[in-house]
Amino acid sequence: MALKAIIHKASVSFSDLDQNIYVDHEVTLARHPSETEERMMVRLLAWVLNVPENNDQGTLEFGKDMWEPDEPALVRNDLTGLRMHEIEIGQPEEKRLVRACGRSKAVTVYGFSTTTAAWWAGVADKLSKVRNLTVWQFPPEQTQALAGLVDRSMKLQITIQDGLITVDGGGKSVEIAPERLV
Repeated sequence: MALKAIIHKASVSFSDLDQNIYVDHEVTLARHPSETEERMMVRLLAWVLNVPENNDQGTLEFGKDMWEPDEPALVRNDLTGLRMHEIEIGQPEEKRLVRACGRSKAVTVYGFSTTTAAWWAGVADKLSKVRNLTVWQFPPEQTQALAGLVDRSMKLQITIQDGLITVDGGGKSVEIAPERLV
């Protein structure tokens, strides 16, 4: 018998004080049986950080990366179907990133492992000609703390100020200091 995805609902109040963006979201996440709570929360955070203010440029959707190996974690297509943005979570293979950069206007990777810096050092030279790639590292101890906020029904306040991300929920608070690798 196959295991089923676990459904989580998040009510997110997002405030980006650096860019004067204030918006509320109701998000439903399906956590694949092989996905950790930490990865799911990084995926949710990536969605919140990249969702457009309105749907005039297309919607940002959760991908099928856990079910389909060639699919990204998040994808945004414009209203004509042109791929605008692909978002990967973790440490994707070099070939996967090259393909993504070729079919999308922008590609972003959010790494959250202790080995992300070593992974990036190993693929950076091979990806040096790619101009539409951005790679971020979330400190692993901070994303592990983020996993502590998981609940089947979450109310989260996510704030960005001076580049620092604060996630409040369930009476707990986690600060994340992202580092841009490229």
